[in-house]
Amino acid sequence: MSDSLESLSRKMGGARDLASVVRTMKALAASSVGQYETAIRSLAEYYRTVELGLVACIGRDRQTMVAEPGRHGGETIGAVVFGSDQGLAGQFNDIVTDFSVRALNALTGEKTLWAVGERVHARLAGAGMPMGSVFSVPNSVGAITPLVGQIQVEVDHWRENHPSAQVYLFHNKPGAGASYQPVSQRLIPLDDQWQSDLTKHRWPTGNVPQVLGGEASTLRALVREYLFISLFRTCAESLTSENTSRLLAMQRAEKNIDELMDTLTQRYNRQRQTSIDEELFDVIAGFEALSGK
Repeated sequence: MSDSLESLSRKMGGARDLASVVRTMKALAASSVGQYETAIRSLAEYYRTVELGLVACIGRDRQTMVAEPGRHGGETIGAVVFGSDQGLAGQFNDIVTDFSVRALNALTGEKTLWAVGERVHARLAGAGMPMGSVFSVPNSVGAITPLVGQIQVEVDHWRENHPSAQVYLFHNKPGAGASYQPVSQRLIPLDDQWQSDLTKHRWPTGNVPQVLGGEASTLRALVREYLFISLFRTCAESLTSENTSRLLAMQRAEKNIDELMDTLTQRYNRQRQTSIDEELFDVIAGFEALSGK
């Protein structure tokens, strides 16, 4: 049974309203991607500066330990998984959840997970992972810093009872073009392997770096900054990926709405032409009937 002209007209009006919403969300997602990408670029130089400061403090020939050595195998593991609170982001949460579950199941030991985002928290809990606190996803660059502070407080409190625990970060990272992929990073402990990797960085000049003031206090301050920047960058990259996923979803929705509008317009025009033809046939039939009489 074909739709009436009124029904088709209502459907076209609904599609136009939906297209307006999609365009608005597409613009918001594109704007958000821009601000988070700017934050990541701005952070890169500071991150490099902190790394060089750590190189200067640790030194290439020293064995200064910033934290306890990591004892691998059979130990306690904590993980922070960054997801989203909002929908219309495609498979963003599914991808990071599947990646996190596979990676953590490959590790032995008691595990505790913290989720950034209600949706990824629900998926991780559904996968049978032992869940801790859930944090709200920041909605701007300025809201990332308070979130990082909350995570640091939560993890520090948890590590008081698990001093030798490892802590991992899982998130989606922007890739080439409009794409992203799940990645992981071991945040803690800052053990001898971490120091060895760090001291592979080349000092940018030929001068030997010197640490002024108290070396121990400087080292502790740099470590705090290193942990803060690592969490901040992870969150910013996750938010960039989330809005990239939402932008792609809105582009697909916009294309589908355009195709739907074309189909509805064609059906509306055919139905209208049929209605006009029927009215003309009625007029002609009436004229002929009157003329014959």
